[in-house]
Amino acid sequence: MSRKKFIESHGATCINWYWSWSFINEREKIIIFGAWNIHTEGNTSLILSEDWQTLDGRKQAGYLQSREHIRLIEEEGFSLKTFPMKYSFDNKNDDGSGRATIGGFEPKLSNKSLTRVGKKWYASDNKISNTLPEEVVTPESFFEGASKKVSVNTYERNAEARTKCIEHHGCACAACSFDFKKFYGAIGENYIHVHHIVPLSEIKQEGISKYHLNNLNAC
Repeated sequence: MSRKKFIESHGATCINWYWSWSFINEREKIIIFGAWNIHTEGNTSLILSEDWQTLDGRKQAGYLQSREHIRLIEEEGFSLKTFPMKYSFDNKNDDGSGRATIGGFEPKLSNKSLTRVGKKWYASDNKISNTLPEEVVTPESFFEGASKKVSVNTYERNAEARTKCIEHHGCACAACSFDFKKFYGAIGENYIHVHHIVPLSEIKQEGISKYHLNNLNAC
């Protein structure tokens, strides 16, 4: 099945089948976005960025259509669905310029929620990805902070330590009481960054974190 036939089978269409990556079913108030595999991590996909307005100095024909589709979701109550697309580098030049092409797609629609972060829009399934970077502290002892030479230094964090911290403090910010779930709804559930009193980058070796919870800065 071609991508066009797949989209049309769900009652949706677009302005141009060559350059569109978003589609609309006006009767059922559904917007469908193709989610590139290179922009997908866990259950979250980047589906639009203001940086995509131009490519190699030229305006992208599909951007304005996709921006309008985003507006319909945000302001007109349209629902959002996505399907996976494989990014092909066949038309890319050695310097990275050139238009993207589709190397394949999966004919499967998933219901998603839309979240805007700055100049980018993400589709997610209301679950926070486990791949988000976190810093953790607890009153218990956990081995963390060891640096690994990749191309830059990264510092190990202990997922169990983060869990214990949230069990004790909850997910409201200890400094300003901000609660992501109350503000953003289900997509913000269990979302919080926790910070060490002594930053991991200053430990610079594998050590044991022993921090007092009442001194925690949690957001």
